[in-house]
Amino acid sequence: MRGAGGTPGGAGMFLSGLVMLAVGCYLLLTHVTVASGVWQLFGMSAFGLSLLPLLVGIGMLFFNGRSTGGWLLTLVGAAIILAGILTNMNIYFRPTSLFDTLVMLVLMAGGLGFIVRSLKASAVEQR
Repeated sequence: MRGAGGTPGGAGMFLSGLVMLAVGCYLLLTHVTVASGVWQLFGMSAFGLSLLPLLVGIGMLFFNGRSTGGWLLTLVGAAIILAGILTNMNIYFRPTSLFDTLVMLVLMAGGLGFIVRSLKASAVEQR
């Protein structure tokens, strides 16, 4: 019977590793705080200016849904907004105990180790 990754056996180890990795990632991500800064260009707010290509593109698409320029402006405008959001994010790891941090990291590393180990065939099952 084939298990994880097409190798014999290892399905139980793969699932336990996946659960460990998921729990470790969840615990780590619940201790992260995300805040945003102000969009500025030459000292002035730039959020309104970043909406301009998106709105012009959407207007062009309402006029003609097959407009290549409309699609291009809409996609570029959406990319500018996404890039602006990502570049103005401040990510902080909230203060927590060393024990809690080690539990999170050990769960993630151990889970990843179990997943990788389950993908290779064991020596007993190769015989």
